[in-house]
Amino acid sequence: MMISVIVPCFNEEEAIPLFYEAMEKVRLQMQETFEYIFINDGSKDGTLRVLRELSAQDQQVHYLSFSRNFGKEAALYAGLKEASGELVTVMDVDLQDPPEMLMDMKAMLDADPDLDCVGTRRVSRDGEPPIRSFFAKLFYRIMNKISQVEVVDGARDFRLMRRPMVDGILEVSEYNRFSKGIFAWVGFRTEYLPYENVERVAGQTSWSFWSLLSYSIEGIINFSDMPLNIASYTGFFTFILSLLMMIFVVIKTLVFGDPTIGWPSTICIILFLGGLQLMTIGILGKYLSKVFMETKKRPVYLVKEKSKK
Repeated sequence: MMISVIVPCFNEEEAIPLFYEAMEKVRLQMQETFEYIFINDGSKDGTLRVLRELSAQDQQVHYLSFSRNFGKEAALYAGLKEASGELVTVMDVDLQDPPEMLMDMKAMLDADPDLDCVGTRRVSRDGEPPIRSFFAKLFYRIMNKISQVEVVDGARDFRLMRRPMVDGILEVSEYNRFSKGIFAWVGFRTEYLPYENVERVAGQTSWSFWSLLSYSIEGIINFSDMPLNIASYTGFFTFILSLLMMIFVVIKTLVFGDPTIGWPSTICIILFLGGLQLMTIGILGKYLSKVFMETKKRPVYLVKEKSKK
């Protein structure tokens, strides 16, 4: 049985040989055929050189090299399109996705023909900055409260999928992609294997706190219209509140002859309403930008170089 291994890479020249070595040990234990598909996502180091050398040594190693950095989501989509195996897995090259878990994942699929996917989820975040762990947990809580799909807390992109599920994911060809949400949205029966957090074997992560925060916001917007509802509810509530305040001011002036004064309070109200309007416009603009990008029909990625199969 062919297993396609999809590996996005961005400035990972040090980690690629270590990843390949570890995966080959697992392949020999599993006695399966692996097809490696590395995606060079516009790396600035020697990643492409390492991939060329590795592809020349092993015919089962293939690579795509993007014309620039299109992001991990584009790399995952490109890898899924290139994969030809009956089973497909998505893995990080830094070995934070333990390769040996593939044996357990494959065993679970073999034991249950109705199971479509075996995913992984981290049950600890040892080694991560506390603030990142806090916001990660907060993201999953918010996402599962407001989204139509359930994203498992700690779920990784690392999973082993049968071909029908992969084909279903490829049917979702939208430009704005959030794979964790797409994996859940397509359905298919999935079970998760827990594991402890693993540190990178080499190199530095390209994910900063702000890039992860931006990625989380993208995920919420892609799979929920709740921010739009919040803006509408807030606007309606503010309108009712201002109407009640207006009635109160008129009655107070007519009955008690007490003209309303208070320049500071007026400025505070104006600033509050102005900020509320700007926030609402920002939410609308975020959704409108998504529609704008989808209607452009731009390709998700562009390939500059590709290995021969």
